[in-house]
Amino acid sequence: MRDDLALTSIESLYFNHHVWLQAWLRRRLGDTHRAADLAHDTFVRLLTRQGLGPLHEPRAFLTTVAARVLASHWRREQLERAYLDALRCLPPALVPSPEERALVLEALQQLDELLDGLPAPVKRAFLLSQLDGLTQRQIAQQLNVTERTVRRHLTRAAEQCYFADVLGVGP
Repeated sequence: MRDDLALTSIESLYFNHHVWLQAWLRRRLGDTHRAADLAHDTFVRLLTRQGLGPLHEPRAFLTTVAARVLASHWRREQLERAYLDALRCLPPALVPSPEERALVLEALQQLDELLDGLPAPVKRAFLLSQLDGLTQRQIAQQLNVTERTVRRHLTRAAEQCYFADVLGVGP
């Protein structure tokens, strides 16, 4: 019964505010198609959310959720640009196929979501360890911190990834 109420609430939000939300996103993006996609993503996010109760300010609520979806979109675009820039530095013989690129990009986006919310030095230490294979001593030298700090950073990042997986949060 509760799920039916939540669905009805989301249906009502969609029916009453979808056009407005899409226009709000279009003004920020300058792209009708991308705005439609992100409006859709906003409502999908609401469908996966637990406990959507009565809303006194539905547009303010939708704006908040859509702003988070938009921030995620921009972060994914930035990550993709950085990855493609890195690929341009590779010799042609080492450039991965389009399928491999898509898989790597998806994995990078999932990793970015898992590490979301961690301070930049913690993320950087984790990535230097996991992607570049650096030792804790090398990471400490590169980040100009102690090895003990690197261990704390790596533990914090690993805990975030572990608990996101255990709790079903993230990708």
